[in-house]
Amino acid sequence: MRRGQVVPTGAMRSFGHEEIIVSKTDRQGRITYANEVFVRVSAYTERELLGAPHSIIRHPAMPRAVFRLLWDTIGGGDEVFAYVLNLAADGVGYWVLAHVTPTYDATGALTGYHSSRRWPQPAAVRAVEPLYAQLLAEEARHPTGNAAVDASTAMLRGVLADAGCTYEEWLWGLVREHEQDV
Repeated sequence: MRRGQVVPTGAMRSFGHEEIIVSKTDRQGRITYANEVFVRVSAYTERELLGAPHSIIRHPAMPRAVFRLLWDTIGGGDEVFAYVLNLAADGVGYWVLAHVTPTYDATGALTGYHSSRRWPQPAAVRAVEPLYAQLLAEEARHPTGNAAVDASTAMLRGVLADAGCTYEEWLWGLVREHEQDV
């Protein structure tokens, strides 16, 4: 597995507007399923992905506050949508509009998570990047990971409160605003 050796190159890739990247994980976030689009776009083999933590594709330019929001939301049993910058095995970044849901068995017990990622509109990504850069800058000001994520989460909550919306409302506002960019 190449985790830890991947360095962002600065190059970006995309995937087809009609394609969907799909993965499933267990409750600890270890990948149990990866579709062909995920394998191709991530530049990992299926063997490298299966059993690996989903964070294998975490890009260092992705604010921790967004992941906290994601995990808090799905941990509470709700679905979440988020703009996410991922990092492929070859160091190339790729943006997605992620939809993550908890998965339950027939008895209602949580068994894991399902993630479907779609192509995001470039203009919406451009609108997200300044906020994510602010969150990363806030994280960089703090000496520990916990302090960094606490500070950037507080900043994210403040930005959203000032805008009078939730993250999901903010995200869908960007989607609607940039629908014509497809």
